[in-house]
Amino acid sequence: MQFSKHLGKSTRRFGLSLIGAVSLASTMGFGLLASSSAMAQAYPNKPIRLVVTFPTGGAPDILARLFSEKSQLGQPIVIDNKPGAGGNIGSDVVAKAAGDGYTLVMGTVGTHSINGALYAKMPYDMVKDFTPISLIASAPNLLVVNNDLPVKTVQELIAYMKANPNKLSYASPGIGTSVHMSGELFKSMTGTSMTHVPYKGRQFYVPDLLGPSALPLAKEGKIRAIAQTTAKRSAAAPDVPTVAETLPGFEAITWFAMFAPANTPKPVIDRLNAEVLRVFKLPEVAERIKTLGLEAVLSSPDELAKYQATEIVKWAKVVKDSGAKAE
Repeated sequence: MQFSKHLGKSTRRFGLSLIGAVSLASTMGFGLLASSSAMAQAYPNKPIRLVVTFPTGGAPDILARLFSEKSQLGQPIVIDNKPGAGGNIGSDVVAKAAGDGYTLVMGTVGTHSINGALYAKMPYDMVKDFTPISLIASAPNLLVVNNDLPVKTVQELIAYMKANPNKLSYASPGIGTSVHMSGELFKSMTGTSMTHVPYKGRQFYVPDLLGPSALPLAKEGKIRAIAQTTAKRSAAAPDVPTVAETLPGFEAITWFAMFAPANTPKPVIDRLNAEVLRVFKLPEVAERIKTLGLEAVLSSPDELAKYQATEIVKWAKVVKDSGAKAE
């Protein structure tokens, strides 16, 4: 997330950025089970479409392409980038697709936990229209500043913002992303104000400050990392303090997860879950994820469903308390 200050001809920027049946006791019931089993054995027999709700180059896209490259399902996995409306456009495509395992989505904390509270009208139900497959990865957001902004700590940033009300704007990769909500939570907890400027994806504000992950740039000294948004310091950046060390209770992470449309048969979901776990445990994939400042966080479908439920409650409160709205 990038915050921009415009004073005369100078521009100063800082930001938060990314451093997821009823049992029928009859022959009919047996027939349904047999049919489901046969479907799983035949699956997949044609290419699988994996929708990414943000443009190419960002973390969701990279994760999807890693899965596509390393998958051994016997059919191609075609990546289909459909950005827009905080990820709602692409997610809605999958929500309305047949539940046969041939259309999937790389969901995010925004598309599957935040947007339901942020948007006055949603084109899909974040829970009822999807079948969870697996969590894939998570990452802290980093509170980073451009090197020319005269602040080095969260406390100094708060003081600067209070001394310069409404002088800062912050960019995010889209409405409803955890980066957006990190900024809203920060505003709410500090009593400060700034303007949200949503982009279509992280790569669209790369020229100003960041990249798919802010952590490598911070380590290179190109930007200054002030804090991270996890409750505890991440292993990826152990020397960077958390926002919570200054603002107790502050926590916001980015996560990515794979979902299928509602009513996708359990054997198909189990096959996809097993393949997700296999791919993202591969050493070369784990190393690639690590270089992006991400951490593999794999799960069962049920574990993803439970985690999503807690995240929906959490972010609904943040949206309500901050007064945030989809612009």
